[in-house]
Amino acid sequence: MWQGRRVVLGVTGGIAAYKCVLLARDLARRGAQVDVVMSRGAAEFVGAVTFEAMTRRPVRSSLWERNGALDHVVLGQHADLIIVAPATAHFLARAAAGIADDLLTSIVLASTAPILIAPAMNDAMFANPATQSNLRRLGSRGWRSVGPAVGELAEGPSERPGRMAEVEEILAHAARLLHAPSALAGRRIVVTAGPTRESIDPVRVLTNRSSGKMGYRLAEAAWQRGASVTLISGPSSELAPVGVDIVRVETTAQMVSAVRESLAGSDVLIMAAAPADYRPLRPRADKLPRSDGGFALELGATEDILLATAADRPADLIAVGFALETGNAIEKGRDKLQRKQLDMIVVNDALEPGAGFDVDTNAVTILDRRGRAERVPLRSKAAVAEAILDAIEKYRE
Repeated sequence: MWQGRRVVLGVTGGIAAYKCVLLARDLARRGAQVDVVMSRGAAEFVGAVTFEAMTRRPVRSSLWERNGALDHVVLGQHADLIIVAPATAHFLARAAAGIADDLLTSIVLASTAPILIAPAMNDAMFANPATQSNLRRLGSRGWRSVGPAVGELAEGPSERPGRMAEVEEILAHAARLLHAPSALAGRRIVVTAGPTRESIDPVRVLTNRSSGKMGYRLAEAAWQRGASVTLISGPSSELAPVGVDIVRVETTAQMVSAVRESLAGSDVLIMAAAPADYRPLRPRADKLPRSDGGFALELGATEDILLATAADRPADLIAVGFALETGNAIEKGRDKLQRKQLDMIVVNDALEPGAGFDVDTNAVTILDRRGRAERVPLRSKAAVAEAILDAIEKYRE
């Protein structure tokens, strides 16, 4: 996505300008050609040479630089994306008014590239009706905004928005703007992820080795394609994906309820979770004492989420399941595809090295009701997620 893309990074005069050094570095590391344009105020907070070291490209700051008379036209017209971070109240006001009195405001006025702003300022300045009006005006022109967040400001803690969004969040929103047009844009997608846990007593649980990585990568990738994504997650140490609505559950019964509640109006359901298949029939209210002789645990089957929610699926919803098997995986996958009333199933072998639970890679075979079978060899789970979403897009055609 980033390789060879031309990004103009506008840095204005706010204390958060120091974070943009990392933003410039990470954009360049991803393969983008980054042209940093600094306002006069930005130079009071961070030096141009720092950005040049991160991007290996000259920094621009003035309309009047020698040999740079047309920079505002060339940079703006050649850019694939413009990011302004931090976007101060002063910059927002000038941009909303269409003023072009320095290099950065001239570039955004001369460009048709997508523009992403990361506002950052004192919380009272952000809450001011004038600032809010300027943001609405820029939004009406197609500008996208990320943040600000609530947190520590230069003048101390605040419970109101004002702090610039973190670099990873800005990068995620920028990648969404750069993503190629997708058939999933504007669609509602529900993804489940991770294990569920069934209580034996207040301390012990029945669960499995699922980390949630595959489901989280699918949710991230679907949001990057422009979808509205709800992620229903069992216990997982994965960070919540940017832009995704996350619903956290503990038990299989809770996941059944959350899936059922999320299906209305949804276009795609991707059941990447690994819910516990069994639960203790009589969980204890107090901790079971240790016994050297062991103990017997009577188990009952949990509800099958796909079968339990089949009647709740919209008629045109694409239902995608997962089958983690050991031995005869493809045959078992085809059986589940039919039995669980799915449109598509993603099959993988838990014994295959580098695939399955709690690793960053996977190798799968994607089967659908039309008889198609696509083998995705071992690669990162992020890349496997893209392949699965590609298959869903093809299925919609």
